[in-house]
Amino acid sequence: MRRFSWFNATSLTFGFAFLYLPMIILVIYSFNASKLVTVWAGFSTKWYGELFQNEAFLDAVWVTLKVAIISSTLATVLGTMAALVLLRSGRFFGRTLFSGMIYAPLVMPEVITGLSLLLLFIGIGLDRGVLTIVLAHTTFAMCYVSVVVSSRLTTFDQSLEEAALDLGCSPFQAFYLVTLPIIAPAVISGWLLAFTLSLDDLVIASFTAGPSATTLPMKIWSSVRLGVSPEINALSTLMIGVVTLGVICASLISKRSAMKRDQDERTAERAEAA
Repeated sequence: MRRFSWFNATSLTFGFAFLYLPMIILVIYSFNASKLVTVWAGFSTKWYGELFQNEAFLDAVWVTLKVAIISSTLATVLGTMAALVLLRSGRFFGRTLFSGMIYAPLVMPEVITGLSLLLLFIGIGLDRGVLTIVLAHTTFAMCYVSVVVSSRLTTFDQSLEEAALDLGCSPFQAFYLVTLPIIAPAVISGWLLAFTLSLDDLVIASFTAGPSATTLPMKIWSSVRLGVSPEINALSTLMIGVVTLGVICASLISKRSAMKRDQDERTAERAEAA
């Protein structure tokens, strides 16, 4: 086993400092009493109170959550269907084109995607708003869901589904009762990935959003261009706290699932030995 040297410790320290020191500074200055974000004037939580009274930020949060939930759900359904078609339908006419169109948004620059969607919405006369943002986010997020679900389907034992069909299940019942529960972790992971991508998107939303729909990244970007306010620090701190809480909960759930799985395996081994 390689020893933990001073060089490794130094590299690790600088790496973590580069990643997390700006976040720590941001959190500290969110409790600053001064309006100047670079001048410390004492501890205060007044900016959090003003943040919750800022209607513009609250409306942006609501629009962002609504768009993220709807678009990630649509992207999960469409991405799962696309993965099933690619891996279950064998070779069919246009399969290569279909596969390329599914995975194209992965390598397409966001500026090109946003501009093309903008021209499409203008061409069909669709007013820009929440609907256009949902359609845009669904378009580029479904390819990520398709990749995640496809990776799980490649290792799926189809004999389980065939056994359900032999026992009298319809194809839909076999998928709903057998296939879907097995690939559920991949489907949930795809939904979470699509949800995260929607929350984080700025470029595509800037092209497809209208005056009546402003997402939180767009609102933060427009506010920062006029100068960083303490309210931005408070909002960023809350977002960091939510993400941290989510990561901790996911780690605890994963750890508990692993412990339960190990316990079930030990119980099964004892039953076989008896």
